[in-house]
Amino acid sequence: MLDFLWNLMSFVVALGILVTVHEYGHFWVARKNGVKVERFSVGFGKAIWRKTDKQGTEYVLALIPLGGYVKMLDERVDQVSPEDKDKTFNSKSVYQRIAIIAAGPFANFAFAIFAFYLMFLIGVPSIKPIIGKISENSPVAQAGIKSGSEIVEVAGQKTLDWQGVNMALITAMGNNELTIKAKLPNSQFVKSYQLDTRNWHYKPESKEAKNSSAITSIGMQPYIPKVYPEVAFIQKNSPAEQAGLQVGDKFIAIDGQKINDWQAFSSLIKQYPEQNVTITVLRNQEQLSLNVVPQAKEIQGKVVGYLGISPKVDPYPEEYRIELNYGVIEALSQSVEKTWQLVTLSFNMIGKLITGDISVKNLSGPIAIAQGAGSSAGYGFVYFLGFLALISVNLGIINLLPLPVLDGGHLLYYLIELLTGKPVPENVQEVGFKFGALALLGLMSIAIYNDLLRL
Repeated sequence: MLDFLWNLMSFVVALGILVTVHEYGHFWVARKNGVKVERFSVGFGKAIWRKTDKQGTEYVLALIPLGGYVKMLDERVDQVSPEDKDKTFNSKSVYQRIAIIAAGPFANFAFAIFAFYLMFLIGVPSIKPIIGKISENSPVAQAGIKSGSEIVEVAGQKTLDWQGVNMALITAMGNNELTIKAKLPNSQFVKSYQLDTRNWHYKPESKEAKNSSAITSIGMQPYIPKVYPEVAFIQKNSPAEQAGLQVGDKFIAIDGQKINDWQAFSSLIKQYPEQNVTITVLRNQEQLSLNVVPQAKEIQGKVVGYLGISPKVDPYPEEYRIELNYGVIEALSQSVEKTWQLVTLSFNMIGKLITGDISVKNLSGPIAIAQGAGSSAGYGFVYFLGFLALISVNLGIINLLPLPVLDGGHLLYYLIELLTGKPVPENVQEVGFKFGALALLGLMSIAIYNDLLRL
């Protein structure tokens, strides 16, 4: 329940920020072009806060925080006094209307640059993309890439950390081949590898892929320090403390089933929520049997057993750690480059969805966004900034889609007006709005269904 509330709160905060940015883009350009803005609302429904400025614009914070809007004076829907006719949206030139509508998505892109800029100024602790385990018969294994290699480039994109690797791999999804450049273990020599990716399919909706990524699906895992089946920390008043476990205890078996590593112990103990089990440990060269009742804990919608302990872990090699931190000028260029990568990636993915190179099952909806908001906020402010930038870019891209209910649909109508010299007929626009609403509803339904499958 606490995880749900945290995710929900983080989602509301993120959505509120991004909607405000988007609508402010429309608002600012509308005013610059002499359009009277009657209302600037963040959220829908009943107003919980409102204020009116000297120019007659009402600012509203509404009860349902799932969007927002800017209401501009328009003769097509409002009764307009003669003195205000030149302040209406519909009275402006096609170019002015295009600027006003396009300002929303472009405000999202500008915000992404700003968020990345702050992130790179503060500094982002990260990990070099050093390969750990490689799956047998995977594209990575068949290409001959060795464990311990550091990936420096994927499909022409430089990769400083695992996030960069994952983004480059997602961009390459649907391609028949992929080039990866990597430094050989304990060497500065960079070797190029050609991967056959015709049979590479990342299916995030499948049960096997719930905790995977494009990285693991192609056959490699990031290097992680060795984790031992040995107690390093015990939480106070936890089931482990109540059962008499001590720091330094080494796990041997659970109910007679032998344990060889921490992963096996963790997976097995999760199967016994609120059930009595016998744990065999080695303490001071002596075997002891302890009875314990793991606490029931909900993780990603599933109830599992929880002891309240942490294992002994080897320290992460310092040479594998990096910090993405730049000066005032370089941070700006890096943030622009990062935003551009996300924009091109998003358009790339939309194109592959249309051509069928990737499945619609890769779409994510509000549940996945809420989980991402919660987890990034939990890691800290700098990671939440990165999440906001990512979603801001996606919000801008989605709004540019040529669906009549979105900004992109309005821009399509204005482009037709530019080419033909006359506006699209009202009845044609109305049919377009209905089609756009159905198409958007269909896409949202697929995305939410995918989210539910991944729970």
